[in-house]
Amino acid sequence: MRRSGLLLHVTSLPSPGGIGDLGRGALEFADFLHAAGQRLWQMLPLNPTGYGDSPYQSFSAFAGNFLLLSLDDLRDQGLLAARDLEAGDFPAGTVGFERVIPHKTALLRRAAAEFFAHASAADRRAFDAFCQTHASWLDDFALFMAAKEARRLVTWTEWEAPLRRRDPAALARERDLRAADIAVHKFWQFEFFRQWQRLRAACRERGIALMGDIPIYVAHDSADVWGRQEMFQLRPDGRPSVVSGVPPDYFSSTGQLWGNPIYRWDVLRDEGYRWWVERVRAAFAAFDLVRIDHFRGLEAYWEVPGGETTAIRGRWVKGPGAGLFRALQRELGELPIVAENLGVITPEVEALRHEFHFPGMAILQFAFGIDKQAPTFRPHNYVRDLVAYTGTHDNDPAVGWWTSSGAADSVRTPEDVRREHEFAAAYLRLGPGEEINWALIRTVLASVADTVIIPVQDLLGLGSGARMNLPGRLQGNWRWRCPPGALTPDLAARLKTLAALYERS
Repeated sequence: MRRSGLLLHVTSLPSPGGIGDLGRGALEFADFLHAAGQRLWQMLPLNPTGYGDSPYQSFSAFAGNFLLLSLDDLRDQGLLAARDLEAGDFPAGTVGFERVIPHKTALLRRAAAEFFAHASAADRRAFDAFCQTHASWLDDFALFMAAKEARRLVTWTEWEAPLRRRDPAALARERDLRAADIAVHKFWQFEFFRQWQRLRAACRERGIALMGDIPIYVAHDSADVWGRQEMFQLRPDGRPSVVSGVPPDYFSSTGQLWGNPIYRWDVLRDEGYRWWVERVRAAFAAFDLVRIDHFRGLEAYWEVPGGETTAIRGRWVKGPGAGLFRALQRELGELPIVAENLGVITPEVEALRHEFHFPGMAILQFAFGIDKQAPTFRPHNYVRDLVAYTGTHDNDPAVGWWTSSGAADSVRTPEDVRREHEFAAAYLRLGPGEEINWALIRTVLASVADTVIIPVQDLLGLGSGARMNLPGRLQGNWRWRCPPGALTPDLAARLKTLAALYERS
């Protein structure tokens, strides 16, 4: 089935409150997708963000990010007053997390208080049922967040030893002390899932499938690690004994040190990979299709000793491989998974992907450079079972990539950039005056790849200032927002024409 869609994270939607949300802006984007002949909306992980506001460093692998709650929806339910939504003057083009988080959290606490004071009997029954259904992760998550907030957000390894070690008496005492705050966090999750299901139903009515994202690792400072310490390679004080990353390569002489704790795959295997089964089950309940970030780490992963400052002193260790996916198949049946197979990929990784018929990814922006893998990203080498992109959330938007001189790039020299552009112009048959972003869009839509995804920044022809993430940069990422009114009917019509021309709508 040939189809195409757009990549836009929910935080980037033009919504009130300083950050995109699950309300009106999301519905309007779904309308745009439908009008543009698109059938897929890809987004980044929706979990609550921790360090650096990254959706890939979350406080929970199961919970939803309460900052994405629609204040308009809460007002319509009578949980907020109209005047509550008037406060706050936020820029339209960026997410100022340092201002948004305290402002929106205060309003969400007000909404929770109103719910518990005046909710109808039906709403209270729905809330209680939600808490019971999701207790396996919700109880620990709500307790974790309440305990963390009471301790000025310090990481759980800095908590008192009995609570850090999850002594039953300490847990019971903390639940009693934080009962009100625990209830608030449970309400926020209840409302998140309620708003999410409304959005998903609206997308289905418009023929739009939703594509989510599962990072293979979880953040060390998370309810998942605190709650299941035996599942990770930790020291007695709770700190990781080994951490995740990728080794030095063409792009980085020191590799990338991500710092996530490494799973104890032997423990997970002996449990039938139960935690992973439930994690993927939750993802499939929310999305129609799921991308696994850093898929290659499930075949073999780069393990770095804890305390290292770079990823140089690591080693390759075999991951769970086919055993994990066989367990997932037994429990869940068909696995609608996309494997993020970018980077240095071995034949063993590709064999694992092919065994379970997971489509891989191809990034057109990577097709023209000097890296030895560039030919694999050229459309004449594509296969049908592939998800092709102009770029991803980690790339410079197309126009920024095209106008770059290489001055800020430690890998490409200006001469490399000149040759890359020259080759790209010839390959894309870039016509006089044709915008580079539309040449890339046209080329991937015309390819044999069954699925094509276009970042909204490329659709809008935006430059480097609209970049979502620069890997290796610790601050200032994940902030871009789509300008209000940018997704016009004319733009939808132009994209729909191409989608129809190449049989994707």
